[in-house]
Amino acid sequence: MKINLDNAKHFFEKSIKFSNPYMQKSKKIGVDFFNIIIQPYYQGVAEQLAFFFLLSIVPIFILLSQILSFFSISMNYFKNTIETYVAPEVASVIISMFQNENTGTMNFIFIVISLWAASKVQFALIRISNHTMSLGEQVQYSYWKERLRAIQAIVLTMLSLTFGLIIMVYGEIILNVIAIFIYNRTGVHFEIHSFWLFLRLPITLLIYFMTVSYNYYTLTSNNIKFKQILPGSMFSALGLLVVTLAYKYYMERMANFDVLYGSMGTIVALIMWFYFLSWVLVIGIILNKVIIDLNKPKNDKKIMDSISIESIELN
Repeated sequence: MKINLDNAKHFFEKSIKFSNPYMQKSKKIGVDFFNIIIQPYYQGVAEQLAFFFLLSIVPIFILLSQILSFFSISMNYFKNTIETYVAPEVASVIISMFQNENTGTMNFIFIVISLWAASKVQFALIRISNHTMSLGEQVQYSYWKERLRAIQAIVLTMLSLTFGLIIMVYGEIILNVIAIFIYNRTGVHFEIHSFWLFLRLPITLLIYFMTVSYNYYTLTSNNIKFKQILPGSMFSALGLLVVTLAYKYYMERMANFDVLYGSMGTIVALIMWFYFLSWVLVIGIILNKVIIDLNKPKNDKKIMDSISIESIELN
């Protein structure tokens, strides 16, 4: 079979020419991302977020236990979920925080204090997002306004987690009811258990995505559209799950913090997990900023074109 080298060369040149815009765009995203992340400000943000995660985790679980009690969901199911997806050393620390179970309705003052303490991560994300979106020009706009927005964000975050747990607990039961109804009407039988096992991972990713995208969209003080935070939200939703599973694999087969840190090994393992999760959230914010700036020239050009057309029509 004789190969026409001229045609092959022409096809290759066309393919390179076609792919160049995408390669250039990817290169610009990578360069801009690198230029932002190497700034001194970002050298400590992951550690800061990890520290606030550690401070927030206990009040979050206290409030979550109160919310779950309204839906008759035991915290034992949440413990089992943590043991399934989180590294054993980290899971043991988190589960030990569940010793104080729901003991009745909390008073209003205690709820406010718990929300204030639980929203430290969201408040830190506001400052990081403001710094990133304004290129360091503005970190904080209004302390009390942003504090209230952080509390609102943690409330909706816990509600989304509660919704996810409700789906996990009652999802298979709901599908069985639907399958029985369809079987009585049509005689078609469905294997619900296998179908539900298949749905668990997409549902988990969807919950991650909903939680992260809401926080990215509402916590920044700059006016941005929801579609502009989708790239970072998708990256962070997938990244949080991948980092958690990878860290679990690493802890089970390779790491042993007890050798170096002794009795503090489990705490160090928990902080390291928070540290990696924090980097995922920070990278998602930076990725949104880079892609927003990448699309700005097109938007500015369209605006300038529309202004020039209007001026011509007026003349």
